[in-house]
Order: sequence, then structure tokens, then C-alpha cells
Amino acid sequence: MSLRINEIFYSIQGESLYAGLPCVFIRLTGCNLRCAYCDTRYAYHEGMDMTIPEILGQVESHPAAALVEITGGEPLFQQETPDLVKQLLDQGRTVLMETNGSLDISLTDSRCIRIMDIKCPSSLMDAHNDPDNLGRIRPDDQIKFIIGTQADYVYALNTVKQIPPDFPRSSVLFSPAFGSLSPGLLATWILQDGLGVRLHLQLHKLIWPNYPRKGRGSLERRPGFNHGDRHCPK
Repeated sequence: MSLRINEIFYSIQGESLYAGLPCVFIRLTGCNLRCAYCDTRYAYHEGMDMTIPEILGQVESHPAAALVEITGGEPLFQQETPDLVKQLLDQGRTVLMETNGSLDISLTDSRCIRIMDIKCPSSLMDAHNDPDNLGRIRPDDQIKFIIGTQADYVYALNTVKQIPPDFPRSSVLFSPAFGSLSPGLLATWILQDGLGVRLHLQLHKLIWPNYPRKGRGSLERRPGFNHGDRHCPK
């Protein structure tokens, strides 16, 4: 059993409630959406096939592999992803999975923490949101809105009202689309409306603002791939 892997790297977690912690990232190739603001287009097609034991071996080569995030692309676009998630969890790791919210998130092990996007209109992909996923979300999961315009904010505001009441609002992340919306303006809107959601910034882009995000079709694209070099941005 193999998966197509775009890259495996060790960095600082930047896009969740785990932000700031060392993390091993497994970026899978392929995505069923084409968001207008996507910053990982190189993951649409680039990658190489790896077996799950090979992937686990790469994860274990990094100095702090207790936290692992599976991202993409769209992880659930590959049918073998749930098995990879389970094997990482069975090793005692905390596993996060970033998903675009268009596919059934219940396919993954219940121990996995799903960071689920809900696409707003400026992504041009909001029609692909799976509304049934709001009924599949668990209290340990996280919901993320990437907001690029005031219309996006209003969309997110209305969608939050549909989230189950037992889901913690502090785990609902409002993230300004990088380069499109001022974090300060988004913060003002959140405060004015008295929302209990969390303002969320992409930490890795603040730490490494000038790092080129371009694919070369190699798993060794990022300097932090080998654990001797520990300065690899997400």
C-alpha cells in the first residue's frame, strides 16, 4: 500500500491550536479543489510514491516526531490516508489532519484531530463544502475559515450559527487570507460582533516571510527535510 507524497519536513506548526510546536509535516499530492488563494499549487501533481513503512521511517528520523500533521493538497483525496493516520496514531503520536471540508471527514480514525476548512466565497470553492461534515465534527477538532473580504466574514458569521452548540467556539479559527485582508480589520469585526471565535494568523509566514514556496518535485526540497537542519518553514 502506497501514497503519493509531495514532501515530508520538520518545522514549526503554524496553522492550528498547536501553533508554535515542533511538528513533522506529511504533505500529500493531489487535491479535488482549486482555491483562488491556494499557496501550495505545487502539491496538485508533484510527488513520489512511498509505502506507509517508508513514510513512518521518514517521520521517525526527525528529532521531535510526537506531533505529526497530514496536509496537502487534500489528504482525503487518497483512499490510503486513513490507514496512514491509524498507523501514526498506533505509534502513540498526536496526529492532525488538515482537510478542505469537501470530503467525508468521518473516514479517519476517531483519535485524529481534524482541522477542517469551511470555504468562503472568495475561495471560489464554497459550493463544494460538505454541510454534513458539521454533524461529523468532534469537540477535539478545529474549524477554520480563511477570510479575504467582508462578504467572506458575513458568510463565516452565518455559518458559525450552524455549528453544533457543544463545539467550542474557541476552536473556530478566523484566519485573514494572507495579503488580502488586514488582521487588524478582521480583529475589529470579531470584537464588534462579540464573537467567541479565535483570530488565527499563519505563524510560519510571520517567522519566514520571504521563504520561496515553490515545488521542484523532490521530497528534499525543504532544508529541514534532514534532521540536521532545523530551520525549515512550512
